[in-house]
Amino acid sequence: MAHTDPLIDVNRLANTAALPPLPRDFYHRDTLAVARDLLGCRLVRYYEGELMIAKIVETEAYRGSEDSACHAHRRKTPRTEAMFGPPGHAYVYLVYGMHWLLNVVTQPEGNPCAVLIRAVEPVSGEAAMRALRDVKGRNLTNGPGKLTRALRIDKTLYGHDMTQPNALWITAGTPPDAVASGPRVGIDYAQPTDRDAPWRLWSEGNPWVSKTR
Repeated sequence: MAHTDPLIDVNRLANTAALPPLPRDFYHRDTLAVARDLLGCRLVRYYEGELMIAKIVETEAYRGSEDSACHAHRRKTPRTEAMFGPPGHAYVYLVYGMHWLLNVVTQPEGNPCAVLIRAVEPVSGEAAMRALRDVKGRNLTNGPGKLTRALRIDKTLYGHDMTQPNALWITAGTPPDAVASGPRVGIDYAQPTDRDAPWRLWSEGNPWVSKTR
């Protein structure tokens, strides 16, 4: 039997004409604007024959060399190389030795900025997500490490081009009625100004938003 290309599979299954990836120009903009405009968009994951779709309800902006909370604010390292590349690619990294976090690179190439996807709300394929992460209720995807487990996002997707309808991408959705903002989470190492910057954005009133300390 001839091998079937995974990209052809997902095109047939998901009808990607109805789920087109956001274009590179969407990410080739100010990071805070991208972080806001991603709210309401759909994160699409195709994994082992399962199509899973979730609405993005919470993000955080990381603004490169000007932001002491950003991993790449000092220099390029093997870990942060993807952040210096073209916008629209995935920057996936491990925290606490156990949680993979998904970011999307923004702004022009060479300017290491990205948006962290902090929480999502299942739209389609929730049963498949729960098969990958066996938990109850909104604990499924209401945090950055939770959603990557539920969608099986890990280091294999580091540098992945999310402007192509293959394995992982983001498609347009409906913006929330109201957007709230506040300080980002887990950046005690950053300078006070950056710690206090209201660069965490979320869909106000959405119950799938993470429970921050």
